[in-house]
Amino acid sequence: MKAGINQWAFPQEMPTVEAISLAKEMGFQAFEVCVDEAARVRLDATESEVKAIRAHAEAAGIRLCSLGCGLGWKYPLSSPDPKIRDRGKEVIVKSLQIGQWLGVDAMLVVPGMVDAKTRYDIALENALAAVQDLVPEAEKRKVAIAIENVWNKLLLSPVEMRDFIDQCESEYIGAYFDTGNIVLYGYPEQWIRILGRRIKMIHAKDFRSSVGTLSGFVMLMEGDVNWPEVVRALREVGYDDALIAEFGPYHHSLEVMLRHVATSLNTIMAL
Repeated sequence: MKAGINQWAFPQEMPTVEAISLAKEMGFQAFEVCVDEAARVRLDATESEVKAIRAHAEAAGIRLCSLGCGLGWKYPLSSPDPKIRDRGKEVIVKSLQIGQWLGVDAMLVVPGMVDAKTRYDIALENALAAVQDLVPEAEKRKVAIAIENVWNKLLLSPVEMRDFIDQCESEYIGAYFDTGNIVLYGYPEQWIRILGRRIKMIHAKDFRSSVGTLSGFVMLMEGDVNWPEVVRALREVGYDDALIAEFGPYHHSLEVMLRHVATSLNTIMAL
């Protein structure tokens, strides 16, 4: 496995190539580029702009493994409004194109959410239909759509996530498993073993369940994730790609945070 870092760990205004260089300097082997409408790598970025980022990473000797995208919160595939669902699909199609230019293997997709206005069964039906519609695009670009487990009140069990993926009938639809997000309502090692080969990428996060809010996310190895068992499960299912740490920058020192993360990831991978 490789130690990786997500671009959301860096200040929004920091150019992507600068973030990549700093990640390499801090000892990371993999980097997750993030796409957005107005920051970092923009959805309207040109092929030449994106390929320049890829060339910079190759020259620096760091692997671009995946693409992060949080726009599924803004344009949920689960929405009862077909216009919002269509916009969500457009975002994913454009992101897959960017992912192909970058040479990554997978992109993170938030599939939607259940809320007071969106009933669970309808949300699940809409999200599944939308992802199935996107299968040809993912296969064409050879970039997997990796569904993340997030606090969206949807796909709340590993069995449901497994079946959702299997109904898409494509090796280019899988799971983006987040170890910290699951702690409130499950056990990371169980999800890993049930999802198995479907896991395309891993977000390495830790969480202290006694806090129970966003403030419960803590530095790796400081929370309730059973890291020895998680690593054992990852090896059992044959996962040997990057562990991508997802953190926000510290208030006073970005480099201190990056050193803490790199040290923790290397310790975890050696368990």
